[in-house]
Amino acid sequence: MVRPILKYGTRALHTPAAPVVDFDERLQRLIEDMVDTMYAAPGIGLAATQVGVPLRVFVVDLSVGRDPSGLIVMVNPEFVSREGTQLQEEGCLSLPGFNATVLRPARSLLRGLNRYGKPQEREASGLLARAFQHEMDHLDGRLFVDRLRGIKRDVIVRRIQKLQRTGEW
Repeated sequence: MVRPILKYGTRALHTPAAPVVDFDERLQRLIEDMVDTMYAAPGIGLAATQVGVPLRVFVVDLSVGRDPSGLIVMVNPEFVSREGTQLQEEGCLSLPGFNATVLRPARSLLRGLNRYGKPQEREASGLLARAFQHEMDHLDGRLFVDRLRGIKRDVIVRRIQKLQRTGEW
């Protein structure tokens, strides 16, 4: 089932998520819904907080569904290491129509659980490392616009506020 994606400014997006405790049918349904929602958007990543569920879960698939082995599900993830830097433009399903250049790690190692509660580690570089950091930010109550400074951030926030006032957001 495709769920609505929360937009920037919604309180739930700015609140850190809680760890998953129960690996039950509700969690499995949430993960399936998140995958459906990510592919329908279309996007390469989605955090549970973006669909209004305050749990530490995200899904990433750089192939956007074209490669069945490309889907990564991370539950209760944490960074083991992050190295280097990359500066690339990125967007967000919770900020449709807005992009900005954001500093992210070039490489990372993430540890967490799979959808069934089994431990896993994932090494990433390039776009995958960027996606991991982007989704981890969501789980910590941050969006890419929160990483921007100065006029770039102000321009995006002001445009969103204007869209909110006119009912277009």
